Amino acid sequence: MSMSEVAKTIIAAKESKGLSWEEIGNAVGMSPVWTTSACMGMNSMPKETAESLCNLLGLDADICTALQKYPTKVWDQAVPTDPLVYRLYEIVGVYGETLKEVIQEKFGDGIMSAIDFSMEVEKEENPKGDRVVITMNGKFLPYKAW
Repeated sequence: MSMSEVAKTIIAAKESKGLSWEEIGNAVGMSPVWTTSACMGMNSMPKETAESLCNLLGLDADICTALQKYPTKVWDQAVPTDPLVYRLYEIVGVYGETLKEVIQEKFGDGIMSAIDFSMEVEKEENPKGDRVVITMNGKFLPYKAW
């Protein structure tokens, strides 16, 4: 079963149970953002977490096994057309070089890890329109010379 099929199966089960990603993350003891990412095929789940998720959603053992496999993190390199995903892509396009400059000025020559990393998505109520707050927290990894 492909990870695309696994993701579709998980989303269908999630919807049939009327659960949110927040509820699923809490139930399996993981961050909702990380849990969603693993369900979409971008991270591998520890066995216990995969079993917990499959028990919660009533999914078969083949889904549990697929969730534990090391993913090949590939995404479409074309500009996305979904408005929300496009705006995130646009943010990186507009501010990516700026973030690189500011991070390297503060830390030196290196990168922010996407391996030793966490992300939170919060809703901030605002009378002018609710705000999306995305917090990314990654370990700084300096380049080394040899």
